[in-house]
Amino acid sequence: MLNYWLMKSEPSAYSFDDLKGEDDMTAEWDGVRNYAARNNMHAMKVGDGILFYHSMSKPPSVVGTATVVRESYPDDTAWDPGSEHPDPKSTPEKPIWYMVDIKAESDMTEPVSLTQIKATPDLSEMALVKTSRLSVSPVRAAEWKAILKAGKPARIG
Repeated sequence: MLNYWLMKSEPSAYSFDDLKGEDDMTAEWDGVRNYAARNNMHAMKVGDGILFYHSMSKPPSVVGTATVVRESYPDDTAWDPGSEHPDPKSTPEKPIWYMVDIKAESDMTEPVSLTQIKATPDLSEMALVKTSRLSVSPVRAAEWKAILKAGKPARIG
């Protein structure tokens, strides 16, 4: 059974267009330094669906979909002192942080804004609304379907 997730990124740091520009439109999702978000990534399986959400944009919106193509593995940026998110407590022998690989699948022809999500009764219990601070959060199947219906995704490639 597939699961669904929402992953947030500030477009100035890493946008959906950046993901689409990667080789094979695939990239690692690294740098997560929140335990709940990390645990959500640890639960991801190959084939799970991703809603790619641009935060800190006007308006913040779901702009595309992606798929998990590699399950969680140690995030080596944590033990790289030159990375943007080092954590000296995490080591190759005892990693604390994990990442997954995702692949871009579709653009939303009509991005689904946070305002629109909050105004949709069927989405009122969405983790994005209830626990907005999380960069990686679960999405229920009915929420996934409602977002896709509103966003009218167009497959890339």
